[in-house]
Amino acid sequence: MNTPSFPNQGLTHTRAVWLMVAVTLMWSIAGVVTRHLEHARSFEVTFWRSLFTVLSLLVILPAVQGRAALTTLRGGGRALWLSGLCWSVMFTAFMVAITLMPVANVLVTMAVGPLFTALFAWVFIGHHIAPRTWGAIVMAGLGIGWMYGSQMAGLPVVGTLVALCVPVAAAVNWTVVQHAQQHGHAVNLMPAVLIGAVLSSLATLPLAWPLQATGHDLALLALLGVVQLAIPCVLAVRCGQVLKAPELALLGLLEVIFGILLAWVGAGERPAQAVLMGGALVIGALVFNELLAWKEEK
Repeated sequence: MNTPSFPNQGLTHTRAVWLMVAVTLMWSIAGVVTRHLEHARSFEVTFWRSLFTVLSLLVILPAVQGRAALTTLRGGGRALWLSGLCWSVMFTAFMVAITLMPVANVLVTMAVGPLFTALFAWVFIGHHIAPRTWGAIVMAGLGIGWMYGSQMAGLPVVGTLVALCVPVAAAVNWTVVQHAQQHGHAVNLMPAVLIGAVLSSLATLPLAWPLQATGHDLALLALLGVVQLAIPCVLAVRCGQVLKAPELALLGLLEVIFGILLAWVGAGERPAQAVLMGGALVIGALVFNELLAWKEEK
């Protein structure tokens, strides 16, 4: 996937690995933080997080990429805006799902994103799917079925569908970016993230009204916008210039583990046995697939 240019002086492979671990830890705080909100709920949570992300990126992007980061918005083309739309769906669906279902269920569901991406790329742009990836898709499907099958009576159907929007939107996003790149139109990912945050905040504001967040809530939501989303997105793009795709995918799975542990320890949200078993199948399938991909690349 094409990424914007960052100076990589001093960012060795080892440092990039540890930086990506820090990124996944920052991503993983969303669940535990939302469990400590006082009055903000559902769409209001999404609105404030997206708004604080916009404000953060308006400062961070020019500082990192210069004026080109914002001028790209005018001439980025259709692919940039489609990518931004996908980001907005991901931002919105993730936070709404977190308010509807246990954190563990949402994170495990999100983890199948790389496998959805492989399927979308196969269907829409003709990418080959290796036998190992087909096996991982089947195993992950069994894991998701196990996780939700035994809990269907206790989980809202809407929450499940909203959570599934995240990996689907991620798969569409990657496919759009790859298709544009194949046709000579590179997509700068960070302005796309900014577009996504703007669209998410605009779409959720009417649904969030009347706003009820307290000062305590706003402080936590600002933390999510800056530390959980804006900063790690910028750092992840930089890591992507040093680490190979399988390495990024493997390290990204730490978000699931960290997120479940933080919600368990920090909010008393213990995952159900079916989630642990189903999640183990999903994570195992992804690890198996990405390790083999890494071996093939080496």
